[in-house]
Amino acid sequence: MAMIGMATVMKDYPLYFDAVNEQGLGMAGLNYPGNAQYFAPVDKKANVASFELIPWILGQAKSVKDARELVKQLNITDDAFMPDLAPGTLHWLVSDRKGSIVLEQNKTGLYVYDNPIGVLTNNPSFDLQQFNLNNYQGLQVQNPQGKFGSLIVRNYCSGLGSLGLPGDLSSPGRFVRAAFTKMHATLGANEGERVSQFFHILASTAQVKGTNQLDNGNFEYTIYSSCANATKGRYYYTTYHNPQINCVSLDRYELKSQQLGRYPLQAANQINFQN
Repeated sequence: MAMIGMATVMKDYPLYFDAVNEQGLGMAGLNYPGNAQYFAPVDKKANVASFELIPWILGQAKSVKDARELVKQLNITDDAFMPDLAPGTLHWLVSDRKGSIVLEQNKTGLYVYDNPIGVLTNNPSFDLQQFNLNNYQGLQVQNPQGKFGSLIVRNYCSGLGSLGLPGDLSSPGRFVRAAFTKMHATLGANEGERVSQFFHILASTAQVKGTNQLDNGNFEYTIYSSCANATKGRYYYTTYHNPQINCVSLDRYELKSQQLGRYPLQAANQINFQN
């Protein structure tokens, strides 16, 4: 089954970060350090290395339902793509037009979670991220009622209904922010408007370089963002230095070809000078 996505190609093999297949099933791997656990191969299991998982699922499953069946015997192995390239510590979001699931393998085994929210960030595990939303059930898009007990108070600005929405760069904070934004954002009238809205949702959790320093001194930031029209096989992306939306269409490539199609990342800033 053909698929399109973002990948680093090594030895003519695509190491996918995310992808969507020709049937409309999408999948993304996100960092899950300290929790992800991979095992040695096990007899009578589907032993799949972490770097193989996205093409393994998208190459066979047409839907989230198919993917759920496929992973029942899954064992994610600790095999490395190359000796000097350690397996990434990941968990995965799998989605189609009807819903989403999350795949996480930790020291006690593989877990498959229903994901009614449709978003995923990083640590902690998805069940804890979802439970944490209970702490934010008072958030709303409308301004609150103007009372504080018996005291009459007034809404001095708009947006007070979302007061308390996390604005930090932590994974739980970004999860809550992504969930709130995604579940309340309006749907555009056409594909162009919907793609634009999707990138606005992603921008609500984007990290600016220089604002989140890691223990090793490097900065964590949003290298790229992407979305897909899963029905038409159109993959859209932006990069940190190039916010212009770029698109690669699956239907413009020979799907039965055995050759890997590659398109260079448009990472350099492209400014439209109007005069």
